Amino acid sequence: MSAVITPSRKIPELARVLICVRAGGRCQFDGCNKYLFEHHVTLTEGNFAQFAHIVAFSEDGPRGRGRRPAKIHDPANLMLLCPECHKLIDSHPSRYTREALTAYKERNEKRIKHVTGLGPEYKTSILIVKSRIGSQTVTVPIDHIIHAIAPRYPYSRDGLTIDLTQISTGESFIQSACETIKEQVGQYLSAGGEVKKSGHISLFALAPIPVLAFLGRELGNKVALDLYQRHRDTEDWTWKAGSKAVDFDLRQLRPGSSNEGAVLILSLSGKVTLADVPAAISSDSAVYELTLSSGTPNPTFLKTRQQLEGFRVSYQMAIAKIVYEHPGLKFIDLLLAVPAPIAVLCGRESLPKVHPQLRIYDNDRAKGGFIHQLTL
Repeated sequence: MSAVITPSRKIPELARVLICVRAGGRCQFDGCNKYLFEHHVTLTEGNFAQFAHIVAFSEDGPRGRGRRPAKIHDPANLMLLCPECHKLIDSHPSRYTREALTAYKERNEKRIKHVTGLGPEYKTSILIVKSRIGSQTVTVPIDHIIHAIAPRYPYSRDGLTIDLTQISTGESFIQSACETIKEQVGQYLSAGGEVKKSGHISLFALAPIPVLAFLGRELGNKVALDLYQRHRDTEDWTWKAGSKAVDFDLRQLRPGSSNEGAVLILSLSGKVTLADVPAAISSDSAVYELTLSSGTPNPTFLKTRQQLEGFRVSYQMAIAKIVYEHPGLKFIDLLLAVPAPIAVLCGRESLPKVHPQLRIYDNDRAKGGFIHQLTL
């Protein structure tokens, strides 16, 4: 009769190392992600992790009944947890089943493997621009940023935040905001700044349309730039997947005899009509409209990165057509009803040595319609 061998409760060292590495040193309970090798208050380094069995060491333990793994200390049966999450799952084994914990573990390890496999070429500098929109100020949580920019990751946690909320509202707001942007973006793009090291910018911006257009002009196209949109339905900044393509049409709403100026209306987040063209604009100016090929202009139409790129190409073609049809054009009056990323693109895609000046108009309901705010 052979002796019964009772397995040791001691988890082998190799299994411990593998679990710590695969978990990235973080609690694997879904939504926790606590770093376990530094005290969360004092930041003192130390091992504050616990190893938990998905199927308990003992049959009488949590999730111990039923089919058991051949090796109870196999890394596939172990999780790295903080003490609180360890206590939670073992106190409620019917809620935190084998299947649920295995799914938690797999999601964590897949994410850690992906993130740690990213190379330096995926670094990006974070730029946040925030301003009051009406009476509200929208913040951009760091977890929203991390999720939105993946597979890129921030060059630094701080990046640059241009805070326009402290500027007094009123007649001088646009001018003051643009001066602030010019100064801070200049420093941001300077030779010693992090943008020169990362070579890439991820922009999260909400501000009045003219300010965003000016921001795009200041950023220029010498540094690679990804733009992000705050989505109203989910209140996050991650571009959506699987949305259908959006096509854009350029239409001439009114012919014009003037080769000095022309009008380009962008009816995307709202409808702008001929009746909205300010009386201050010459009636001899031709009026064009760039709008959605199908569907009604609305604030939520822009959902994917591909749709934004489609607009960029259509916008370039629209400017080229207007310039071609009106030789010697000195300026184009832009009447914009657009989402924030498109306002930035309008400024960024302007080529000072090729294109006429862009005169940016914004719809000011308090003043009865579109008002000229600045010239790029």
